[in-house]
Amino acid sequence: MRAFIAVDLDPALKSSLRDLILRLGKTGADVRWAGASGMHLTLKFLGEIEPDQVPAVEAAVRTAAAAAPRFPLVLAGTGTFPGAGNPRVLWAGFREAPALMSLQRAIEDGLEAAGFPREERDFHPHLTLGRVKSQTRVREALLELEKFRETLFGEMTAAKVTLFESVLKPQGAEYRLVAEFDLP
Repeated sequence: MRAFIAVDLDPALKSSLRDLILRLGKTGADVRWAGASGMHLTLKFLGEIEPDQVPAVEAAVRTAAAAAPRFPLVLAGTGTFPGAGNPRVLWAGFREAPALMSLQRAIEDGLEAAGFPREERDFHPHLTLGRVKSQTRVREALLELEKFRETLFGEMTAAKVTLFESVLKPQGAEYRLVAEFDLP
């Protein structure tokens, strides 16, 4: 199964992001936009894992979550990866709160100890708004995205971490909840 660990977003934040995606979509850019079910803050992408690995993943995430307090998650600003010159991903960002960064490191450490490879790139908390398919009208989308570079979209309290399964389908990924872990 294809799996990842994330913080699911509150409905109010998802609504703000849907409005932003609709606005960006009006540019006609050739971008595969995120759907409501894809609105989460990914803490660790595992990729394909075997069913017998799920208990080890759950144990590592449960341990990390049990040691992490609930914390404010602030959704603010926009940008692109790798950069505006040749963007592949358009995103909305999360402020780097110490508790968020600590939780992500604890999950990474626990999973590495369980035999999963460590992510080589630094963690940059973000939500993918869309993935560029071609450069058609992307410039227009970037001009619109730039208007939100400093925008505060809202905040929520991160109260749990979720292990998701991602099922790839022709119309896009479908996300299934595998397990949830409350933050104290």
